[in-house]
Amino acid sequence: MKKHTIIKAVLCCALLVLVMVSAQVWGGSSGPRRGGLYGDWLVKMSFGERQWESILSFSRDSEGNRTGQWISFWGINELKDVKFEENQLSFVQVFRFGENESTSTFKGTIEEGKLSGTLSSDRGESKLEGARMPRPPRAVGYWEMKYKVGEREITGTLAIKADKKRNLSAEWQSQRGEHKITDLKYERGNLSFKRTSKFGERQWESTFEGKLTRDTLTGTFKSERGEIAAEGKLKNASLIGTWILEITSDRGTRKQRLRINPDMSALYGSITLKKVNFEDGKVGFKLVMEFGERKYESSFEGKIQDAKLTGELTSSRGTRKVTGKKVVRTFRRRSTT
Repeated sequence: MKKHTIIKAVLCCALLVLVMVSAQVWGGSSGPRRGGLYGDWLVKMSFGERQWESILSFSRDSEGNRTGQWISFWGINELKDVKFEENQLSFVQVFRFGENESTSTFKGTIEEGKLSGTLSSDRGESKLEGARMPRPPRAVGYWEMKYKVGEREITGTLAIKADKKRNLSAEWQSQRGEHKITDLKYERGNLSFKRTSKFGERQWESTFEGKLTRDTLTGTFKSERGEIAAEGKLKNASLIGTWILEITSDRGTRKQRLRINPDMSALYGSITLKKVNFEDGKVGFKLVMEFGERKYESSFEGKIQDAKLTGELTSSRGTRKVTGKKVVRTFRRRSTT
C-alpha cells in the first residue's frame, strides 16, 4: 500500500511539472511567448482630438539584432535602440520631414497580444496603444489547378480564404459541374481537403493531399476511381507580397511599404486599400487620406518588369516617380524575445 502511495505521488508530481512546462511553452502569462515582439502591430496615437494610425514592424537583421520600423502614410522611419525583455519594450524614433527632425522615446509593454506605452519628446507625451496584425496563412489565395483525366486536361481554381480568426474555408471554381470543399486543413506546408463533385445525376467524393512550396501547390486527388496528380500556381504571385518603394519628388526621396494580400487588398503604409488592379503586368490602385474634413486622393499606375515595380503616383499636388523592390522572406529559427 505504501509503495502504491509513493508511485501515485511521483506521477502527480510529474503531471504537475508537465502542466507548468506546457503553460510556459504555450505562452501563458508566466513568460514571453515565442515571437512575442516580431511582426506587425497596428497602433493608435492621439494628437488633441485627432487619432492617427501607424504600424510598428519588428524583425531581425542578418546578424540577429532586433530592428524596427515606424510605418505611416508619410513613409518608413527606422527605429533605434530597440529593446525587449520580460515584456518591456523601448525604442527611439527619429522623424525627418524635409529639413526638420524630431526625436521621441517610447517605453511600454507587450502583454497578451496588446502593445501599450508612452511616446515622449520635447513636445510632450502621447499614449500609444495597439494590437498585433495577423498575417494571412500561407495557403490563402487563388490557386489555378491543373490535372489530367486520361488525355484530357482539367482546370479549376481553388479559392482559399481566412476569416479574422484565421479559420480557413475554400471553394472550387470551375465551369464544369458543381463542387463543394470540406474538411480543409493546413499545417506546416501540408494542405488537405475533401471535394464533393456533381455532374448532372452523377456524384462522387475525392480527397486531396498536397504540399505548398512558395507559389506552387502539388499533390494528389484520390477517389474510388484511382489517383490523379495535380498542380496549382498561385494567381498574381508576382505581385503578392511586401514591396519597399522609393518615392521621388522635388523634395527628395522617401521610402514606403506596400503589402499586397492574396485577395488583392493591400496596405500602403498604414492605409488600407480595398482593391489593387493587376492585369498583364500592369498595376493600379487609388489612395484616399482624410485629415479632419479635408480629403486627399492619389492614384498609382505602374507595371512589374524584371521583378521590379515602377510607375507614378499622381495627386492634385503633382506626380512622383515610384520604384519598388519585393522583399524576399527568409525563415529563421526565432528566439523567445
